[in-house]
Amino acid sequence: MSILIVSGTGTEIGKTIVTAAVAALAAARGGGVAVVKPVQTGMAPGEPGDLATVSRLAGVRDTHEYARYPDPLSPAAAARLSGLPALSLGQVATDIRKLSEDRALVLVEGAGGLLVRYDEEGATLADLARDLGAPVLVVADPRLGTLNHTALTLESMAARGVDLAGVVLGSWPHEDSGEVPDLAMRCNLRDLETLAARPLAGALPAGAGRLDAPEFLLAARAGLGPTLGGSFDAARFRETWGL
Repeated sequence: MSILIVSGTGTEIGKTIVTAAVAALAAARGGGVAVVKPVQTGMAPGEPGDLATVSRLAGVRDTHEYARYPDPLSPAAAARLSGLPALSLGQVATDIRKLSEDRALVLVEGAGGLLVRYDEEGATLADLARDLGAPVLVVADPRLGTLNHTALTLESMAARGVDLAGVVLGSWPHEDSGEVPDLAMRCNLRDLETLAARPLAGALPAGAGRLDAPEFLLAARAGLGPTLGGSFDAARFRETWGL
């Protein structure tokens, strides 16, 4: 019965794919896993959102979305423009605790970064994590600019008493992607580990979201570290790619 929050250093950096990867490995171990997306923005009612992606890749059907707004904005701004009520993170925390009573793991994927506003009072995912006493898995972009974004995220967590579950690279160039890691990406590996004061918790291959479920499970196992149920070797990865 554990709860893990998945956040990131920004938007569109692979949080949903990382969430699906953790869910896939947890489901393979058994014991039951639920995935929660407290709020989905930028999607009309009935459109497949992030939880549909998680279900497709991880095979997890125990998914929960509590609010949806059509504009691709922060939850607070999207709720305001839609005229719909803002989400109550206090109620979300209550529901997540209830889910955790009979699941081995409850995964919670945030919207955007750690300090994105969920309501007009300024409630954030960091507040939810602190309320639940849950660690946060930070998904980072390996490219130029990531060190500042990651440092600010980690410092905000520390200031709020939120524990770090690890840093995962949401998308690392794969041989099939036609992209190669550039100089900044390779140099960033060591510095990201220095910022986190621990080895990387994983690096998922670019394009993993296009795999079918069996292939995705293999990619998840290879791309996430032992603490998340995978076999990713941070030292070997850094020796192969880092500078």
